[in-house]
Amino acid sequence: MGIHKTTEKNLMVFSGRAHPQLAEEVADALETHLVPMQSYTFANSELYVRFDESVRGCDAFVIQSHTAPVNEWIMEHLIMVDALKRGSAKRITVVLPFYGYARQDKKHRGREPISARLIADMFKTAGADRLLTVDLHTAQIQGFFDGPVDHLMATPILSEHVREKYGDRKLAVVSPDAGRIKVAEWWSNKLGGVPLAFIHKTRDVERPNQSVANRVVGEVEGRTCILVDDMIDSGGTICQAAEALMKDGAKEVVIAATHAIFSDPAIERLTNSVATEVVVTNTLPLSDEALAMDKLTQLSIAPLLSRAIREVFEDGSVTSMFEGRA
Repeated sequence: MGIHKTTEKNLMVFSGRAHPQLAEEVADALETHLVPMQSYTFANSELYVRFDESVRGCDAFVIQSHTAPVNEWIMEHLIMVDALKRGSAKRITVVLPFYGYARQDKKHRGREPISARLIADMFKTAGADRLLTVDLHTAQIQGFFDGPVDHLMATPILSEHVREKYGDRKLAVVSPDAGRIKVAEWWSNKLGGVPLAFIHKTRDVERPNQSVANRVVGEVEGRTCILVDDMIDSGGTICQAAEALMKDGAKEVVIAATHAIFSDPAIERLTNSVATEVVVTNTLPLSDEALAMDKLTQLSIAPLLSRAIREVFEDGSVTSMFEGRA
């Protein structure tokens, strides 16, 4: 009797320990389960993982958000990919809702690293065939990985919430700096062609997480300003921008960002800020303190991730999800 070879594909979803709630949401949307895994940290802080089911021949999707402690979760992510490669997974797609080191995407001064490129190289070396990520800090990072990169956008999820809640008001879309004008233009189109503005700011390359909001460029007086960015880290830049808008005559400020990093003292700053609402997604896990903020709205990215994973698994088109995107 000859050897029978099945051609049926097998989708398997794996999650590290950084943000299991999001991975569980994605698995539920895909009507599957997270593959059980043993994972622990040795006394000297080395990491260990082992999957409890056979992964041979599977189409593996490994979900891990690079939240703090970033280096630990990146290392776990890499080790999971290596375990899948050595377990004979057929294809390995690394799912990074938040891509660690994305802000280090170019050299500002001599003798600096390009750490975002190093991360891409490490995943390739570990055995990743494909990357799937959300709202990269700069689109050029897609070119750092030697293989397909699916760059998903959370802006439709965020903008739909804003349109439903504030669509009947006199709006303006504001970029917190000149570099993110293209994203603000997309928002403007999605909200019916509302006016654009941006904050002219200066940043000292010697002092991370610090910038000074100088002045508002654009017409914001009497408008509900939607202040959009890809991430909120310590909250200083976005809160300064919101203050500048209110001083320039804005009626109210709504902050919308994909990645809620919320390093200290972001929660305190946002709570005390002039913003009426802070809208984020769950690409990163939030503390109980953050979730208790009255003005915080968290939207789920799981439907977007699960749809993209399904398209990749079925050899469909991820691009079709974003037709008409700026």
